[in-house]
Amino acid sequence: MSSHPRNTASILMEALPYIQKYSGKTIVVKYGGNAMTEPALQQSFARDIVLLKQVGINPVVIHGGGPQIGDLLKKIGKESHFVDGMRVTDAETMDVVQMVLGGLVNKQIVNMINQAGGRAIGLTGKDGNMIIARKLEHATVDLGHVGEVTEIDASVVKMLEEDRFIPVIAPIGVGKDGTSYNINADIVAGKMAEVLNAERLLLLTNTPGVLNKAGTLLEVLSQQDIQDLIADGTIQGGMLPKLTCATDAIAAGAKSASIIDGRVPHAVLLELLTDQGVGTMVTR
Repeated sequence: MSSHPRNTASILMEALPYIQKYSGKTIVVKYGGNAMTEPALQQSFARDIVLLKQVGINPVVIHGGGPQIGDLLKKIGKESHFVDGMRVTDAETMDVVQMVLGGLVNKQIVNMINQAGGRAIGLTGKDGNMIIARKLEHATVDLGHVGEVTEIDASVVKMLEEDRFIPVIAPIGVGKDGTSYNINADIVAGKMAEVLNAERLLLLTNTPGVLNKAGTLLEVLSQQDIQDLIADGTIQGGMLPKLTCATDAIAAGAKSASIIDGRVPHAVLLELLTDQGVGTMVTR
């Protein structure tokens, strides 16, 4: 036990250069997967976000909520349909999406962060016309109210950051005609990182990161590495859109993006404030 304080001091000293590096900078975090549904991981995530804000870093949280949407649809007797990983969203489903993402899930995350000592404010992309969207067209299927981002006005987010609040944003956009759209949270996180010129973009997932064909974690990938891995079939399926939004964010000005394992307690702190990290970092 006598070594415990020294271990703590060592950990703090390891974090110091990273705290100095990111102080005053914006970190966009896409929150989803197991980290959203397991109570212990929920608490560790909330504490991570509060600690970042406390040491002068500005976290912006973009969250998903697919399982919660599916659960409510099932309760009201409505079946979920997916095309290429996207939920077909008719008008009734869009109402459920708004209730779950903009209401239940968003406010749960806000409350969780506030209970951990933070000052979180919940928003959707419709607030202040923050996320302007249009209908996402699919080659063969009408996806309904599934949207893609056309424009982000991050002035509300910047104002909250300056007032020491933590923005928590549900990925619901609005068309210029007032139509509501369900948007992939990874895509919104990437676009928000672009607009805010974020220092880092973190995408929490249910995997260790990007794996090679032997199942080994690839800790750092360049843009060219990603193209090569896509070409040889190593990267496919659900990892493709995550890497696409990561590379787009970097191309637009974000310094780096990471796909990290949200099943690891305190994954955000481990990725940002330690030498090791817990996922795959995508660089220029």
